[in-house]
Amino acid sequence: MAGERFCVRNSGAKVVVEGIGDHGCEYMTGGVAIVLGQTGRNFAAGMSGGVAYVWDQFGDFETKLNPELVDLDPLDDEDIALLKEMISKHHTLTGSTVAETFLSNVEENLNAIVKVMPRDYKAVLEQRKQEAANKEEVEAVNG
Repeated sequence: MAGERFCVRNSGAKVVVEGIGDHGCEYMTGGVAIVLGQTGRNFAAGMSGGVAYVWDQFGDFETKLNPELVDLDPLDDEDIALLKEMISKHHTLTGSTVAETFLSNVEENLNAIVKVMPRDYKAVLEQRKQEAANKEEVEAVNG
């Protein structure tokens, strides 16, 4: 388990950890944090970018979340692929029994993953996706 303030001000690192203390992902602006365990209170306070995934085995994560700037979103196919890849790599590099447990029943355990997504960051990503789609449409019309 990592200490308090894990991934505070993370601006691009991709990490897997097996539990953290208070104030996790505080002021995070980028990157990916996967927490395969408990979190302390005030998770995601001031989080404006990046994405965090928490394995909420006990169903109590929402009580530890600071929801001021973030939403809890459903996983999509890209999230699932990323989670499988990063947790598998974590297991390979560390021999983690927590990661092994997660991977041994991955489809069921994915149902207990909570995706923490900053609202403003989500809006920016949606805008970029729409702009890219519009650009492709214009290019197709113009040949």
